[in-house]
Amino acid sequence: MKEIEKINNKIFSIEDIKQEVSKWRDENKKIVFTNGCFDIIHRGHIDYLSKAKDLGDKLIIGLNTDLSVRNIKGNTRPIQDEQSRAIILAAMQFVDAIVLFSDSTPYSLIKGIQPDILVKGADYKKEDIVGYDIVSARGGNVITIEFLDGYSTSNIERKIKNAN
Repeated sequence: MKEIEKINNKIFSIEDIKQEVSKWRDENKKIVFTNGCFDIIHRGHIDYLSKAKDLGDKLIIGLNTDLSVRNIKGNTRPIQDEQSRAIILAAMQFVDAIVLFSDSTPYSLIKGIQPDILVKGADYKKEDIVGYDIVSARGGNVITIEFLDGYSTSNIERKIKNAN
């Protein structure tokens, strides 16, 4: 199988990821879930996602669609289209699955996947993280990860604007 095929095979529909998760559960794999826009990949994303993967066996990323990103971040975003963002994330060795979602939150996706571990940045209180109730009810863990200082898409965006 060619490398690009391996990468593309990590991008799942919502229905297909449920089947894949079922297989992983049969293999007693611990499922980790996080989500975001991941518009301009930077060192902070690599640090965050690699730490998320360290918490379990399989890392699933819920990726906001272009429409969802526009609704959250405004009309100037995303900078990269959803397919490009999905392929870039899927190319990372520690990422096992990408699932695009267009809702304002990943609540339905989390409900469908039922991850063992839900991860978000430490800028959230655990109880305020979307899906906290779902994961906690089934005995899973909700974990926050500190961001790598000085690395953010907003910082990159500011640098680009200031350079012009």
